[in-house]
Amino acid sequence: MSSAAPSDSDIVVNERTALLDVGQQGQKKATPLPRLQIAILLLALLVEPIASQSIYPYINQLVSELDITGGDERKVGYYAGLIESLFFATQALTILQWSRTSDRIGRKPVLLLGIFGLSLSMLCFGLSRTLLGLIFSRCITGALNGNIGVMKSMMGELTDSTNMAQGFALMPVAWSLGATIGPMIGGALEHPQQHFPNIFPGAFWSQFPYFLPSAVAAVFTVICFLAILFFLKETLPRQRTQEKSALDGEALDVPGNAVEDSPVSIRSLFVPSILIPVTNYGCIATLEIAMFALQPLFYSTPIELGGLGFDPITIGLWMGAFGIVNGVLQTMIFAPLVNKFGPKTVFRFCEGCFIPIFVLFPITNIIARQHGVNWLVWFLLTCSLLLGVFMDMAFGCILMFITAAAPNKRSLGATNGLAQMTASVVRAIGPAASTSMFAYSVQHKLMGGYAVYTVFVIMAVFAVRISAKLPGNPGKEA
Repeated sequence: MSSAAPSDSDIVVNERTALLDVGQQGQKKATPLPRLQIAILLLALLVEPIASQSIYPYINQLVSELDITGGDERKVGYYAGLIESLFFATQALTILQWSRTSDRIGRKPVLLLGIFGLSLSMLCFGLSRTLLGLIFSRCITGALNGNIGVMKSMMGELTDSTNMAQGFALMPVAWSLGATIGPMIGGALEHPQQHFPNIFPGAFWSQFPYFLPSAVAAVFTVICFLAILFFLKETLPRQRTQEKSALDGEALDVPGNAVEDSPVSIRSLFVPSILIPVTNYGCIATLEIAMFALQPLFYSTPIELGGLGFDPITIGLWMGAFGIVNGVLQTMIFAPLVNKFGPKTVFRFCEGCFIPIFVLFPITNIIARQHGVNWLVWFLLTCSLLLGVFMDMAFGCILMFITAAAPNKRSLGATNGLAQMTASVVRAIGPAASTSMFAYSVQHKLMGGYAVYTVFVIMAVFAVRISAKLPGNPGKEA
């Protein structure tokens, strides 16, 4: 190495500085993003919502067909919420350990294992005809899946302070695209023998009417697995150094801390600078999963019971429309908004969008009861969709705070794992709790059947107040 080249210790300083200086992008020219690596990472992120949300348009119908409720349609919400929650419950038990493992052995092996588990679970889900089978398949996904925390760590390692907003803005876009494709797959391909009798004849498709959307989702995960296996490079700093050394055929004689600091203990993560953004992440994760669990239930429930009475195809298309609009607008306006107003201001505004979103649920049903599903109902649904786009921007902002809060890059996985574990815990509770509250409100006519929305409006107000504790810029003291 020539004397003019930057030393390894300089590299460490620069990498650590990149974690601390988020929000100062306007002070220097943005570093170009590594397009191929980020494209593969976004592909991995894409398959998550394809697999998980492809079941949303038909999960309530599936519960009814399996006769789990004994014919009582009012109890569908209880079991649908339970099935949706199991992924997050099992993920909460394992994701921190997967994230910490990625700090030691590398991001890529953990990511590959998670993708494999996702594919396996979708095939099991499509072949399940009992409640126990559905539960088992969702538990497989959660137990093996540490992908989300690992992918967020990789994005933090692939970006720096000048392009972090741009990089993290792409993650909701990929998720939204998956959220577009997933419900469309589930809504259009369920019961293929009924919709496409000439293409899917035979007893198999009548016995397993939900296998086709599950199999298509599994094919997406296999494609992603191969792309990661052959083209994705390891981003963990020490792993990169070891790979370079092996390729050069020589050992690097550098101090241990010149490559990167060692991973910190779990106890050292429980400090205000980390816990404040993690708590805020948990708040918006609670509200988001409740909203997404209530939406298909609200859409499918008959109008007289508090919903809109849509069929699975309509639900799939409308939820897919949200993904399209969300992806387009996130790409166009997220990074400019963060650069202009700062991540904290954008986060608080976007988090506040939960309040009108939950308010619009009962208003839409009241209008549908009085006038049917007319143009005004679709106008309110469109307003809710646009508010959902701004709501989703809150995740890009809070991920910047969490990434900047990591003690060092060798602990970025553990920090993201702690945040994702918190989100998984609340997401495990959220679907079952929200859909059960919906069913209980309707069954007992609490506040006219709309009590569930009042609860979440109050929680949204509380969450906005907590967001005031965030520092002005990521990496700075609160």
